[in-house]
Amino acid sequence: MAIYTRTGDTGTTSLYGGKRVLKCNELVDVYGSLDELNSWVGCIVSEIQQTHIKKFLANIQSDLFLIGGHLAGWKTNLLILSTRITEVEVEIDAMDEKLPSLKNFIIPGGTIISSHVHLARSICRRVERQVVFLGQKQKIDPIIIQYLNRLSDLFFMMARYINNESGVADVVWSGKVRHSDNKNK
Repeated sequence: MAIYTRTGDTGTTSLYGGKRVLKCNELVDVYGSLDELNSWVGCIVSEIQQTHIKKFLANIQSDLFLIGGHLAGWKTNLLILSTRITEVEVEIDAMDEKLPSLKNFIIPGGTIISSHVHLARSICRRVERQVVFLGQKQKIDPIIIQYLNRLSDLFFMMARYINNESGVADVVWSGKVRHSDNKNK
């Protein structure tokens, strides 16, 4: 079976149920960002060594498909998201106990894996904003926004945790603008 259908060659795509919309439609935008987030989570899963985190992130990938399907109009049960929010909070608290307290903003970075987790965090925040925006046009189950909000918190904590486990300290943002050594004359 060919992957291409040629039906999107004019800039439209089909939603669940067959309705055609422009590919820049708000709902399609959310799907795309969910797919991007899921891809980054997959990248993290392929890089990380801790089995527990791998399995936890695999469940999150499944959740992201569930959210996308629900937003698309599939009859899905979002009850698992309530349970998963609790699980995410437990994970956040467990990581936080092992980290030095944070009183400042930090600059994303550190190890490659931590940097990828920071990318996932920032994409998750974008998805959350897009879902909130979409909610201005259609009814959105509030559990989706809660889940995405907590998920981005998890990614922030996970990035710090991974760096800490690797012996890499957080880079605290000083609030000052750094100037390069090459000054324009």
